[in-house]
Amino acid sequence: MAAGAAFPVMSIAQCNALMTAPGARFELEEKVINGVKLRTYRNAPLTLRDCLLNSKNWDQREFLVFEDERVTFAAHYKAVAKLATKLREEFGVKKGDRVAIVMRNYPQWPVGFFAALAIGAIATPLNSWWTGEELEYGLSDSGAKVAIVDAEKLERIREHPPRLAQLKHIIVARSGEDEADPRIVSLEKLIGPAKSWASLPDTPMPDADVGPDDDATIMYTSGTTGKPKGALATHRGIASNVFNGMACQARHFVRQGLPVPPRDPKVDPPRIPLLAIPFFHATGAFSNLVPAIINADKIVTMYKWDPAEALEIIQREKVTTIGGVPAIAWQVLEHPDRDKYDLSSIQFVAYGGAPSAPELVATIKRKFPNGLASNGWGMTETCAASCVNFGKDYELRPESCGAAAPAMDFKIVGANGETLGPNQVGELWVKGPNNCKAYWNKPEATAKTYIDGWVVTGDIGRIDEDGFVFMMDRAKDMLIRGGENIYCIEVESALYDHPAIMDAAIVGIPHKVLGEEVGAVVQVKPEMDATVDELRRFVAGKIAAFKVPVEIQIQREPLPRNANGKIIKNDLRARFTPRG
Repeated sequence: MAAGAAFPVMSIAQCNALMTAPGARFELEEKVINGVKLRTYRNAPLTLRDCLLNSKNWDQREFLVFEDERVTFAAHYKAVAKLATKLREEFGVKKGDRVAIVMRNYPQWPVGFFAALAIGAIATPLNSWWTGEELEYGLSDSGAKVAIVDAEKLERIREHPPRLAQLKHIIVARSGEDEADPRIVSLEKLIGPAKSWASLPDTPMPDADVGPDDDATIMYTSGTTGKPKGALATHRGIASNVFNGMACQARHFVRQGLPVPPRDPKVDPPRIPLLAIPFFHATGAFSNLVPAIINADKIVTMYKWDPAEALEIIQREKVTTIGGVPAIAWQVLEHPDRDKYDLSSIQFVAYGGAPSAPELVATIKRKFPNGLASNGWGMTETCAASCVNFGKDYELRPESCGAAAPAMDFKIVGANGETLGPNQVGELWVKGPNNCKAYWNKPEATAKTYIDGWVVTGDIGRIDEDGFVFMMDRAKDMLIRGGENIYCIEVESALYDHPAIMDAAIVGIPHKVLGEEVGAVVQVKPEMDATVDELRRFVAGKIAAFKVPVEIQIQREPLPRNANGKIIKNDLRARFTPRG
């Protein structure tokens, strides 16, 4: 941006028009998909199989790093081709069959994922934090024909296969033991351990008829209420998510009047994310793994998240991107040993999936002068990112998760189904090529959530006059105190403004007369303190008295979160005693 030039030099609408014009990188074209007219990215990959085939171009560049295991794109491709051939020829997997992947973020996870996609099967990641009973539900609900698991998950489901008649084979990774059950086979016996994949013979990728609107994945919702639902995504939907994220990043430069930096994966150095969230989450698979195979990036994974170990990995691997959810960013920023490590490689701190303190973006700018912060919004039902707030826009609107990606339509809907105007609060509906098409085998739930191409998100928010989205709360989590709506995120944001607060969650405390009152659980930053009275006084200076928490629990350990990074509010509610 030229010295003295006002920001922004273009509106969001003007940027979108410029970026999506004929011949532009993010050119749009209209297509009718499942009876709905949608804007789609002309230059996006058609299928994830195409992305995999194209990854041969990246050859000896590193793709996956886990501890001392380093896998190049060429080695990964060889392993995928061999496993895809085995799945088809030995295990009878056909187009449309479900192949479940249940394991930690080991190098074997992407191999199983892309092997299924390469032959037209539906890759079905299951939550590796689930119990045996929950995994049985996911395997049964999806009708998985093959499950690719690690040794730990095998033990969780070992007693369940007799109740899963459709599950014909279990392929277990990272296990040195032979199994008596003929349905269980070692992945290493099929393709060898990760360190040996580079030595595999070149196996032709099996031919497959895979189209952009074919079913690609079933990704299960987090299931905070009731049974998890399997969101069915297409190849086009997942590829569109990647272009959504890329377009929002590019728009950051256009808004400043700057050219979008060209990036040629064949010659430019890779981005290197430290993936602290699971591959089985939409963000892990769709916003990290798939972009990496498209853009020749290197993904570094950990056995489990540990901020101290993360600092060592960032320095050693020259990691360029960290984040996932705001709590992870805070843990790196506030770690007492942070200054002992060279973290100068950090270029991006990206997160979403949970409310973040407005202070976070300012802290990132201060501690990572060369880094850009971003906060996005998406959900499993939208194949992850639908909007991203990036760079200068994020600094100016730290409470916003950004403006809709160019291919997306957003609207706020009132209680009677009417479309609301700027800054009016209601339920967010989103429409675009990245939306999932249905819930697997759940027509009633599908009819409530997927309406004429729109996803009814259940999120309460507003859209300002410039198109920026501000999330207020989840509809089902909103508190009602004596008839007054209280948006949890508003109270959480007020707590976040206190300099000692790292993480915060608001829950409802049952009250005999008022229905609910406001309860809070907060995590304080290392080497800082706060009292309940101090926090209540601080919050009372920012929000109305009826919104101030009547009870605040203070702790130093992280708040409980599920594998998707969402705070488990049911656990927190159980800590409070009903009042009144």
